[in-house]
Amino acid sequence: MSVARGRRVLSWFEGNRRALPWRGPFPRDPYRVLVSEVMAQQTRLDRVAAAYSRFIERFPTVEALAAAGVEQVLHAFAGLGYYRRARHLHGAARAVVARGGWPRTARELEALPGFGPYTAAAVAAFAFAGDTPPVDGNVARVTARVFAMPIALGSAALLREGARLARELYADAPTPEVWEALRCAACPLAATCAARLRGQQAEFPRPRPRRAREDHRWVAVWLRRRDGRVLLREVAAGGLLAGMWLPPFAELEAGADAAALARSLAAEAGFRGALETAAPVRHAITHRDIRVCPFAATVDARRVAERGDGWSWEDPGAPRVPAPTLLAKLAEACSGAHREPPFAAETEE
Repeated sequence: MSVARGRRVLSWFEGNRRALPWRGPFPRDPYRVLVSEVMAQQTRLDRVAAAYSRFIERFPTVEALAAAGVEQVLHAFAGLGYYRRARHLHGAARAVVARGGWPRTARELEALPGFGPYTAAAVAAFAFAGDTPPVDGNVARVTARVFAMPIALGSAALLREGARLARELYADAPTPEVWEALRCAACPLAATCAARLRGQQAEFPRPRPRRAREDHRWVAVWLRRRDGRVLLREVAAGGLLAGMWLPPFAELEAGADAAALARSLAAEAGFRGALETAAPVRHAITHRDIRVCPFAATVDARRVAERGDGWSWEDPGAPRVPAPTLLAKLAEACSGAHREPPFAAETEE
């Protein structure tokens, strides 16, 4: 490899970098590096930028994040998906505070809860001038294309090759910006890219082995008060979307009666009136395809009350509890499907 490649990447980056709220002079605040890197995983940067600013405003320091409840953190992460990242971020902040400060090396950071190899390397590099390159999917893709390597994305072999390329670039341009540049969509190495010269950019890297998709069918009950608030329940630990809040729902087994399951869920919430079928909703979570069959009704708040901890009446447009994007989909589907109860003439409290 020509040693000029590192300087070429850096020169290109200086004129083409995107203005992002976490980018600034080095060394950067390790807390802000941590938040930005966790949010950027598996999420488009245009969505991350706005969410990042709101998150930092709410939790301006690692101490503030560590002191918050996990439910608050999940709520602030709403809209980004992959909520396990929010739990990891919260755990990382608590580990740093419990330790009494930030470790400075990638190896020390990786030993803490919530830090994987990539996140640890990124914080060490951008905040503490560490020389361990943070190698993510973007670096791996560039590497596979520059050298036309028929290696699967996500494989240990491609990550090793990505780290090798990153170190060689750093040797020529010793600043962590040369690694940051490799995460951009355009590539200043195109002139010497083996895959591009062959016209085969789309063929490298090889796709990662596909995980078999799972099909799920849920039944949910959308119980709405006349003030627009909807009864939500916290999803139990261990299941999909654990810690999030949604209308009461359950998996519909093959051959089971959806309406009967909906009546059972409504009765558990304290409602035994008629339910109206709403339009089905489709939702995807990683390798899982979910089809939700909602049943809706308008209820009397005096007769259907919160059932204790883990239940709450919420405005579906602005819930006070952490909720996934599925809630907004259900709100749209159920907006015109509310059967009035027989006691509709009674006055609300």
